[in-house]
Formats: sequence, C-alpha cells, structure tokens
Amino acid sequence: MAIEGGPTRSDTDRPIFWRKYWQVILFLASFCDVIGAQIRYSIPEEMKVGSLIGNVAQDLGLDLKRLRSGRARIVTGESVQYTELKPDKGILVVRERIDREHLCGEITPCSFSFEIILENPMELHQVTVEILDINDNAPIFRKTEISFEISEAATLGSRFVLGSADDPDVGINALQNYALSSNSHFALKQQSNPDGTKYAEMVLQKALDREENPRLALKLIAVDGGNPQRSGTVNIDVTVLDANDNVPVFNQTMYKSTVMENAPKGTYVTTVNATDADTDAYGLIVYSFSDLKEDLKEIFAIDESTGTISVVGAIDFEQNKRYEIRVEAKDQGGFTGTSKVIIEVIDVNDNAPVMNVLSFSSPVSEDSPIGTTIAIINVKDADSGKNGQVTCSINKGLPFDIKSSLANYYTVVTDALFDREMLSEYNITITAVDSGSTPLSTVKTLSLTISDINDNPPIFEQKMYSVYIMENNPPGLSIFTVRARDLDSNQNARVSYYLDEKQSDGTSVSSYLSINSETGVLHAVRSFDFEQIKQLSFVVKAQDGGSPPLSSNATLHIIIQDQNDNVPQILYPIQTSASLVAEIVPRSADIGYLVTKVVAVDVDSGQNAWLSYKLKKAAERALFEVGAQNGEIKTIRQITDKDPIKQKLTIIVEDNGQPSRSATVNVNVALADSFPEVLSEFTDRTQDKEYNDNLTFYLVLALAVVSFLFIVSIISILSVKCYRWRRERMFYKSNGNLPVIPYYPPLYADVGGTGTLQHVYNYEVCRTLDSRKSDLKYARPDSESIISLDTCGKDTLPHPSRDRLAMDDTDHQHVYNYEVCGTTDSRRSDIKCRRPCNESIVSLDATGTLPHVHSEKLLMDDQVSTGTLQHVYNYEVCRTTDSRKSDLKYGRPYTESIISLDTNGEQTLPRADLDTLVSGDSKDQV
Repeated sequence: MAIEGGPTRSDTDRPIFWRKYWQVILFLASFCDVIGAQIRYSIPEEMKVGSLIGNVAQDLGLDLKRLRSGRARIVTGESVQYTELKPDKGILVVRERIDREHLCGEITPCSFSFEIILENPMELHQVTVEILDINDNAPIFRKTEISFEISEAATLGSRFVLGSADDPDVGINALQNYALSSNSHFALKQQSNPDGTKYAEMVLQKALDREENPRLALKLIAVDGGNPQRSGTVNIDVTVLDANDNVPVFNQTMYKSTVMENAPKGTYVTTVNATDADTDAYGLIVYSFSDLKEDLKEIFAIDESTGTISVVGAIDFEQNKRYEIRVEAKDQGGFTGTSKVIIEVIDVNDNAPVMNVLSFSSPVSEDSPIGTTIAIINVKDADSGKNGQVTCSINKGLPFDIKSSLANYYTVVTDALFDREMLSEYNITITAVDSGSTPLSTVKTLSLTISDINDNPPIFEQKMYSVYIMENNPPGLSIFTVRARDLDSNQNARVSYYLDEKQSDGTSVSSYLSINSETGVLHAVRSFDFEQIKQLSFVVKAQDGGSPPLSSNATLHIIIQDQNDNVPQILYPIQTSASLVAEIVPRSADIGYLVTKVVAVDVDSGQNAWLSYKLKKAAERALFEVGAQNGEIKTIRQITDKDPIKQKLTIIVEDNGQPSRSATVNVNVALADSFPEVLSEFTDRTQDKEYNDNLTFYLVLALAVVSFLFIVSIISILSVKCYRWRRERMFYKSNGNLPVIPYYPPLYADVGGTGTLQHVYNYEVCRTLDSRKSDLKYARPDSESIISLDTCGKDTLPHPSRDRLAMDDTDHQHVYNYEVCGTTDSRRSDIKCRRPCNESIVSLDATGTLPHVHSEKLLMDDQVSTGTLQHVYNYEVCRTTDSRKSDLKYGRPYTESIISLDTNGEQTLPRADLDTLVSGDSKDQV
C-alpha cells in the first residue's frame, strides 16, 4: 500500500516548499521469523539537529513497548549516522547536519538507507530517507577572469566559448540562465550539453576596430532558479588584435572514447584534431581543456601540440561512470575553436562484497529447536551489473543454513539439533561471492558457542591411582593431584573433590590426608613413618555443580617409601658405662683368629638396611681387621711382645642409604694368656670422669635456684609499687577528704576466671535528724546505668534518672539489696536487687557484707535530732572481664548501717542508722 502525506514547514528559515511522502511495503518471509518492512521519508537538507523526520512506531504499526522490549536500534554501514531513533517516543530525528551536495554531489534523487532491528522476535525494517535540495549554493565560475585576444578582422558571427558556472544545487535551484553586460559588439548565446549542463558563447555582431577600441571589458552573469535567486559573475577581458582571417576548426564536433576503470597512468584515451587555414603564426594551434573541473584536472591531460588525451590519475567507475570534457584549439591570432570529448568508463570487478553482521546471538542453548535465528547479515558490493550481484553461502557439514529474507540481507538459522558434548563451539564461515568474470569474494567467520545442560558426570583420568611418597614428609605437603573432567561447562563442569572418610580397616582418612575441594590437591595431614604404616587406600569422590549434581569415584593407593632415617643399632657388644667388657686374645693366636663379632641391625628396609663394617682407625702395623659384611673381628698377623696388652678398636657400622648413616662401637681387646693379667690392666682406670660429672650437675642446679629467686624478687617489688600507686591515685581523686580506710577483701568470685578490672567511685552518705532517710550519693562514669529490681528473679526497674522510683515515705520504708554490676563490653552498669517475694532490707555489718534481712515493717527515726551528719565513705566498684557482676567494696565504721533507695530520682542510695530503727518483733531486727 502507499500513503502520502506531508509535514508543515521545515525548521529552517528558508522559504521553500517541499513535501513529504513515505511508502510502507510489508511482507512475510515464509522461511524465517524475520518480518521485513520498508519505509521512505523525504526531508529537506540542512534541517536542524533534533528535527523530526517521522513517527516510526506509527508508520510500522508498532507500540512503544515493543520498541523498548525489542531493543530497537539503527544499523548502518556508513561512517556517519545522520539519524537517531528515540525508542521512548517512537520517532526518528536528525542527528547530524545533512548536506545534500556533500552526500550525493550531482546525483539525483539523493537518499540514504539504514535498517531498524528489533529482537525477541527478530524483526528487520529498512528505512530510506530522501534528501530534498534547497537553494543554498550560488553559481560559481571556475575562473575569476576570462581573457580573449580577437583579431579586428574577425568575421561577424564568430563564436567565443565563455565556459560554464558550477552550481552544486539540482533541479530548479541549479544554474538556469546566463546574461552578458550591455555592449555593442557581442551577443550572448546559451547552449546545453547532453548531460543537461548549460554553457554560454559570445557571438560577434559588430566588427571590431583596434584603433577605436583596443580593449573591451565585459561581465558574464550566471543565475539559478531558486527563491530567492542567487547569481555569480566573471569578468571578460577582450583584447583586439590585428587581422587573423581563419578560425581553427575541429574535424569532429564530438569525440567519443572508452577507458577501463583503474587504467594505469599514461593510458591513451583519444586524440582531437583541428586545422587553421592561416599560415605562419596564425596557423599554429594550441590544444587545451576548456573550463575543466578541478577533480578532472587530476585525471586527464591533453598534449598542447598533438591534442592527445591521456590518463594521469585514478579512474573509479563507482564515482564517475562518464566524463564530458570540452577542448579548444586556439591559434596565435586569438581565434578559438571548440569540440566535446565524451569518455565512457568501463566497469571492472575491483570491489569485493562487504559484509556487516547486524545481529548475532551467542551462546545458544544446546536444546535450541531447528530454525532458530543465529545471525542477520547485510551484504553490499559497490560494483554494478553482474559485478555487483552477490550470493552468500556457509561451509558445509555444519548444522546451519543461510537464507535471504530481503535484498542484500541474509539470515543464518539452525537446521539440526546441537550436542555440546560432541562440539561446544562452531566456526561458521560465511562466503559472499560476486558474479564478475573474475569473481571476488569476502569471508567472515562467526564463532558460535553452545551453552550447556548438566548431563555428564565428572570422569577421573584413571579409576585407580598409585602414589609413592617418602616417609618423614612435612605436614601439609602436597603429595598428589587428582583430576576429574566434566564434559559439561560453566557451573555444570565445576568439580568438587571429597574424601571417603572410612577405610577398609575402619580408620578415618582425614587423620592422614586432606584434599582441596576445588583443585583436587592432596595434602598430608601428618608425617608418615614407613616403620608404622606402609600403605593407605581410600576413595576420592568428584561431584559437579549442576542441579541435581552428578558424581563419580576413584580409588587412590598411597604407598609409603622407606627413607634412611634410622641409624644402625648395635646389638653386640653391649656398651655400658658401669662395666667394661674386654675380649681376651691369647698371645699365641694364629693369623685369622676370631676375636669377636659385631652384631648390628637397621630397622629401615631395602638397601637402607644393608650394613657394612670397617675400622675407624687402622695403624701401620694393624693387628686386627673386621669383615665388611659379617662384622667378624680377626687377627691379621702374629702377636708380638711389643704389642700392648690393652687394645681398643673402634668399629664403624654404616648402612647403604643416601645419605648413609652410621654408628660406632668400641671393642676392648686384651692380649693376655691369663685372666689376672687382664684384671690388673683394666682396674687402674681413673675416677676423673665421675668427678667431673658430679661437679657439672651441682653448678647447673645452683644457677637455676639463683635465677628463680631473682625473678620472684622483681615481681614482688613491682606488685608493691603498683599497690602504692593505686592508693595514691584514689587519694588524689577524693581531693584529700577521705579517711584512711582499711582494705577489706572482696566478697565475690570471678566466674569467668579472667581477672577483675576495678573502677573506683566516691560515695557520700548523708543522714538527717528529722527524716527516715539517709542519702548515699555517688559519682559514676558518664556511661548510663540502670537499677534492676529482681523480685523472685523476674522484675527489672530502670535507672532512677529514666523512670523515677516511687517510694512511700509516709508509710513503711522498703529497703532492697542492690548489686552494682557492670560489664567490660557494654555502656551500661546494672544495680540488681535480689530478694524473696516478701519485702527485705539489707544491713551493712562491721565486716562489710550485705546480708539479707526479712522485715515486715521498718520504722526509721533519728533520735539525736542534732541536724544532718555527713559521713563520707570510699567505695570501689569492681567489674570483671568475663562476668556480668561487679562488686561494691566499701570501708566504713563498725556501726551497722541500712542502705535504702531514695525516691527523689537524684541517683542516691539513702542510708539510715540501725540504732534508730524500731521494729515490732525483735527477731526481725538484725
């Protein structure tokens, strides 16, 4: 269907008339879920930025919600985006300044196109905006002055080409007419080229007379047809020469030639030829281009002498398909002849197709149905004809197909189901090929990722692992890494590792090993000892992060390898410090006589337990040797009289480990024929060693005792200093008004066992003559405190400053037992009252305790009647670090006192003398 309409006026101030029309073509593609529509708008150039172009939502029949949910956007292959879509309003506005002459040049009509894409479902709409010309350019001559040298003998009717003016505008706004300033010799003739451009010629109407007017000054005016009308002028300077009878004449009024696109420089185009009947200098002709545009001067050149036209620049068919050039032949007398050259450009397939991916969906779920749209692609080829016809295809063997939904638009859809475990990513290669004789192509690859569902459990590289580790490893050593591979991806492939806690023998694996749940690295919890345990067998479980999770198991055998960590142990001879054992060898012993045998063992295994024996020191005339393998000590020569009776052999027993370990043993040998000789030799040993050992022991013991006494003295001195400093600090705080009060031990237990933190408070006890109350005033920190009255362990009363305590002073006085409690991590300190459900009082006895007293009635009376007696007491509030109780310690005279709570809310604890209390039952008075 076609609909026409027009807006009001342009936002510009130029009085032009224009109309707007748009056309919508809507069709459904039977093979794709893309809906295609085409809209065309017409607007004038030079509209202000933000000016309305059209209501896209209304013209396409879409509501604003669809534009927002589908993320409507403009896709264009141009470097400059002239329009902008407002999805919230559904309108299309101007984004950049639009200059028709810059955008299209002389091409008419001028338009540009772009696409509007919507998603979910995918929709593609093409929009074409036609730019209408306004008269914003005046005609301009290429030269500021035109000069002619004309002979006075020029015949009437001679024509002189004045060239043409350029006007970038088109239609009625383009160049329309020329006008020549008033003169008596020349008239103006207006001519048209085949392409529609106009140029002017000056025709001689009256003979020139050099002697009368050797020079003429004229003006040529070019006028367009716009409203308001614009014009351009150029000066014409005519110099009158002596007689030149003939004008150069071309042999053709129009030359035609062709040239291939991208022709190299120097390529021959054509040759123009003109003749002049005059002789000598008047017959010499010079060729040149007439009013050649600046861009053409860089493409073509003409030989002044021969008239040969050749290529000097790049020829691009996509920019200009045809060139029209005027040439002129001028003799030395000033006469000029003109002709036209038309050059047709032959297109060459020199532009490969250009692909733009407008939309691409990745990743795609592996359970996507057949026909799911993957991508939308726009393909363009700047060539014309068959060279610009493009076909697209994708590589075979992939579960995709490519279809054309609109001209130059293609959609890539699925035509098979995916299996991500077989192939998780596809490289879709799209090839666009044109139809030229030598086809050119463009290849673009799209990488499509398939998203996963959890359908594969983790798989270990092996079902069973054997790991070897040396004993005496440090705790925390990384001994092995198990890896399980999950064919799924993302969270479904995130594998966690766990150990089966029980072995076949029932022991816990976690006491030996730990595993990193993320990396699968096994760590030794403790050091292994080959002599205690030689192998561990357990199960490792790998579980993925899917929902529900899938898992698999693998068996791991940890084999402990022996390390040479034990020295050989000497079994014989036994070495003791209490007695000395010697082997007796008769002096008549033969060579090879077996003296004794050294017996040793090594608890290691393998080559670490292979033992070898050797003498530590061997003299020049050694008497004995030891068997390297069996440890047998034998004589290697005859015993002589010079050999001493006492022989001491040091045998080294060494294992075969790396590095090797060794032990030494001393073997005493006596060379004697009888036992008495041996006894006399070995009983002469000195007692120096035993004496030295005893002396060392007593020196160490004395040093330890002195060090202990020194430390105890330092601690005692520091304790006394701290105690005195604290007493002085308490005295300074009370301004010297407190008497010396003996220290009473606290009557509380530290429940938490973490120590007591003491805080000192000042209390002032005031008693009056005619009152049943005595006040105990106290200073406290700035932190807030509350008073808790616990009746049967249930009631709590806030601090008097917050809720005033109501006390009946006309009736019986109620006295409560209060505990000042504070904590180290709170800004509150509590005074708790604990008593039975009946009323109770607290008396302060001479020992500083607060016993619980039952009373049915309490009468208070001051019998002295001498005024107010003020007694000052020093109280210490002690708070513990881990207890909810703090203790109130005080010093006072040995008279018993009563502490009662004042009702006036001044944070006082009244005090009454026990002597003035009268009770009906003497047993109730405490």
